[in-house]
Amino acid sequence: MTDVAIVDNGGANIASLCYALERLGATSRLTADPAELRAAPRVILPGVGAAADAMARLHALGLAEIIPQLTRPVLGICLGMQLLFASSEEGEDGSDTECLGLIAERVARFPRREDLPVPHMGWNQLRLVAESPLLAGIGDGEYVYFVHSYAAPPGPWTLAATDYGGEFSAAVRLGNFHGVQFHPERSAGVGSRVLANFLELSGCS
Repeated sequence: MTDVAIVDNGGANIASLCYALERLGATSRLTADPAELRAAPRVILPGVGAAADAMARLHALGLAEIIPQLTRPVLGICLGMQLLFASSEEGEDGSDTECLGLIAERVARFPRREDLPVPHMGWNQLRLVAESPLLAGIGDGEYVYFVHSYAAPPGPWTLAATDYGGEFSAAVRLGNFHGVQFHPERSAGVGSRVLANFLELSGCS
């Protein structure tokens, strides 16, 4: 059986993610088949690009209704994490884009500051907020790799935060849904540990 089903949402970095999972001894399959996603022991929702485009594709594939119903561990990565929220400021016409709605908050663009370029790109530190199997073995202050212009606010869902002109959620959880704003497949040993921890999750972990 495939260890992880990766949602085929047209995102980049899929090959890097597959290789990272393969290095951990896991098998993965890229799919947009609702039946495969329901049957998979774990699901990853990746994403790079715009929320509006990603949600349009999920709706076109019939997955915007399926993903929130999944009962196995789900991991959203980068934009995939942001899509777990109610909405994103990233609408094409200036209005918000409605997302999957699992976490009732809004993702917003970083404010313009001369000293902090957008996108937030590169290595930054995690501040651990809550204990979670996803972050087991990861210490406070560890560095991970980010590339994003929009960020989710901290809240009860936050497992780890990062500061970039103010704190934002770097890792989140709501039930069986997990998310990381950083790219674990590009975050060296710490990212590998996050993926390994995800592979250990089962049921509603």
